[in-house]
Amino acid sequence: MSKKAVVISSSPRKGGNSDILADEFAKGARDAGHSVEKINVRELNMKFCSGCMYCQSAKKCVQPDDMNGLYPTVRDCDVIVFASPVYYYAVSGQLKTFLDRLNPLYTADNKFTEVYLLSSSAEDDEKAMDGSVSDIEGWISCFDGVTLKGVLRATGVSERGDVMNTSYVIRAYEMGKNI
Repeated sequence: MSKKAVVISSSPRKGGNSDILADEFAKGARDAGHSVEKINVRELNMKFCSGCMYCQSAKKCVQPDDMNGLYPTVRDCDVIVFASPVYYYAVSGQLKTFLDRLNPLYTADNKFTEVYLLSSSAEDDEKAMDGSVSDIEGWISCFDGVTLKGVLRATGVSERGDVMNTSYVIRAYEMGKNI
């Protein structure tokens, strides 16, 4: 059965390590016959959540930026993939802002049930990604029936493109292929 996946890359660097992992996941999913849309957070006009809670009744955000156009895309997909570099043992600020801005989905009739996390870190210890996993698990816990289906922890990659010389790109591709 073909699935619709949305891959959200929060790397501030085009061609950064987590961005490469996002592309490989997307390629694997497409090669397996799934439809994939990639969202590059770095390209969005996106403001911070103001905490006004307008979205809970309106099902959209009061902020005049690109996010309102993305809610149907995320709401109607089967699989969400978050790709993030790890900064200070957590997801990037770009991804955290994106997650906060997905608040209109909290009360929506969402289709997605599967979430994946692709993370990259200069640290060699996989435990450096624990905070990022916790960040995503916290977001997932707000949605009934949604599970974290897979996590890729790409360690020891700091310079742009370092991940290309590792098995992580193959693992990201295979993860995408097997959604």
